[in-house]
Amino acid sequence: MTRASRSRVRPEVTGEVAPDATGTAPPVTPTAHLCMPEDARRRASRRLAIARGHVESIMRMLDDPHVYCVDVLRQLKAVQGALSGAGEVVLRGHLEAHVATAHERGDTHEIIEELMEALKYT
Repeated sequence: MTRASRSRVRPEVTGEVAPDATGTAPPVTPTAHLCMPEDARRRASRRLAIARGHVESIMRMLDDPHVYCVDVLRQLKAVQGALSGAGEVVLRGHLEAHVATAHERGDTHEIIEELMEALKYT
């Protein structure tokens, strides 16, 4: 299975139907598409902005020939923490919005496979 075929924009989940003989497909309802929850997107974005700030700080530190190694390591750890936090926010949003409701949508098997894939990145 290719990475592109694992995308959440899957016809069997979104309710998309292949075009008929006229070349048109019925409209897809917006609620059928599984999207990242707004709150999770906002919180993950905030954590990534923090990580970006730390990375920019590290880059400035490295411009200084007298930079202290432990200070750089401290900032690197802060970046790792911010990235880890963003990952946790995304995973929690996925669990709450998609995994917990998979049975209602009838895609339990697919969501379990996707969850197993997602856990590889945590």
